[in-house]
Amino acid sequence: MPIAMYGHYGFALLMVPTAAADYLEYERFQLLDHLAPFIDAGKIKVFSVNSINTESWLNKQMEGAHKAIRQNQFNDYIYNEVVPFIKNNTSWDTPIIVTGASFGALHSMNLFLKRPDLINGAIAMSGVYDLTEYTDGYYDDQVYFNSPIHYIPNLNDHYALEQIRSGKLIMATGQGSYEDPEANRRFSGVLHTKSIPHELDLWGHDVTHDWPTWRKMLPHFLETRF
Repeated sequence: MPIAMYGHYGFALLMVPTAAADYLEYERFQLLDHLAPFIDAGKIKVFSVNSINTESWLNKQMEGAHKAIRQNQFNDYIYNEVVPFIKNNTSWDTPIIVTGASFGALHSMNLFLKRPDLINGAIAMSGVYDLTEYTDGYYDDQVYFNSPIHYIPNLNDHYALEQIRSGKLIMATGQGSYEDPEANRRFSGVLHTKSIPHELDLWGHDVTHDWPTWRKMLPHFLETRF
């Protein structure tokens, strides 16, 4: 699976595409242009990977169980191939923050929460954190274990929770067309029950589920939170 790489680094920013897009999506929609000051200043090194959603949850011809298998293969690819690739192109102590918008926000959140020993935080934009929003009614253990709003309430491993609590976690969403601020509030409530520090940032009712929003959000957080 291709990986795009841009810039130098203070930390590594791993970008996961939206719904059915490829690893060049964030460049194609000019979000990389808005990250250029951070890249040029050596604050971040950006890596971008393909989506597998058309090979899993967005593929209407696949059985649910096969979609779940593909989801887990994607997770393993990130943890076992992409993370070492990032470390080899930065250093082994370089923090990794994963980010994405829309479906990419769910993936970003899930990737961090499942392996906070490998990933140091997430910036999730305009997401929902319930995988069943995408599964057309299919539900099994693997859906559960990739749906943060389902598995986090039952996560009681002290060591895993402490690793999550030490990470940087930001959820942001607009409140305009096609955004779902209530989904973000619900998941924020779940995180609070586990004493997981995070920031829930609700933007205005004029902020919609679209690229102009994300071109503003991500640079804002890189400038003010890191």
